[in-house]
Amino acid sequence: MITIKLLPLVGSFAENKDIAKDVRLKQVVPALDGKKEVVLDFEGIDGATQSFIHALISDLVRKYDNGVLDKIYFKNCNKTVQKIINIVVDYIQEAG
Repeated sequence: MITIKLLPLVGSFAENKDIAKDVRLKQVVPALDGKKEVVLDFEGIDGATQSFIHALISDLVRKYDNGVLDKIYFKNCNKTVQKIINIVVDYIQEAG
């Protein structure tokens, strides 16, 4: 299992889709390809955009299928961030 602390990468508001894509491609995908589970640690992050969360996880579902969401854990999310993640996950599952 690997833990990715997002605060140093995105600051207190996660909105940059390019950073989300970079995290996905350089950290999350290699971990999943190595059969590891991934913890996305949102400690210190006050908010996030739907587009950030979408860029972070949607292509993973396309690449690996919906089961990949059982290998990704969202840690230290406040209620606002948790709500955004749930919206995006629901959307991805409905679209898939």
